[in-house]
Amino acid sequence: MSPPGRPKGESFEREREGGPVDPPGRPEGESSEREPEGRLVAADALAAARRMLAGVRRLAVLTGAGMSAESGVPTFRDAHTGLWSRFDPMQLASPEGFRADPPLVWRWYAWRRELVAKARPNAGHLALAEAAAHFERLCVVTQNVDGLHQRAGSRDVIELHGSIVRSRCLAECGALFARPEELPAGEPPRCPRCGSWLRPDVVWFGERLDPEALAAAERACTEADALLVVGTSGLVYPAAGLPMQARRAGAPVVIVNPQPTEIDAVADAVVRAAAGAALPALLGGAGAV
Repeated sequence: MSPPGRPKGESFEREREGGPVDPPGRPEGESSEREPEGRLVAADALAAARRMLAGVRRLAVLTGAGMSAESGVPTFRDAHTGLWSRFDPMQLASPEGFRADPPLVWRWYAWRRELVAKARPNAGHLALAEAAAHFERLCVVTQNVDGLHQRAGSRDVIELHGSIVRSRCLAECGALFARPEELPAGEPPRCPRCGSWLRPDVVWFGERLDPEALAAAERACTEADALLVVGTSGLVYPAAGLPMQARRAGAPVVIVNPQPTEIDAVADAVVRAAAGAALPALLGGAGAV
């Protein structure tokens, strides 16, 4: 679901990496003060979460910026500091900003790509990749754009907000470059097919999510036997609506986050820990088939 006034599928990069958004709506009759029956937020939450995942064959995992932050990848807000703080985010992460000053936007994303290239998957990324062998399906639905899940070895990954590593044609002629080293020269380069600019393959302010990626994410979450939510604040829709969809489909929801989130009330168990600490313990031997 989308917040009031926002078309379904629309996402803003500032929001998905830590910026302010309107408070998400709650199902009619559900109070923000009430915890759903059976919710666990206690010292034994990790053990309870392990029991919930025991015997699970299809696991969906929704990940957010907090997971990448453990690898040293700055969130959008963190990246909008220092030399870049004098620029309005709309100048750096919108189609209008790019058209107004393509070199400025390109250099900012090139700087961010360098930071991502230096980062390494953390223990949480590795635990997810290693656990996939123990499930019929382990699908990662990520709001992150850094590709760390794939670098850790995960193969079934849905990138809701694109990839900062890839570049594509602004005019949407179909040209796509999977790696920075494949790019033509220029800041930004010109598309070799049509002559338009190349741009980062991410979702900018005011742009909709890829409808195929969103539909695939919804299927993965509603068809899963359980949903694990890691490192996301639960502020950014439509991704923040996936846990409720999974719960309505009958799947238990487990949240792993050292901080409270806007979707804690949806969870059956909340593990207050970082991904790198919790996921190896949570997934070790879970769901073996």
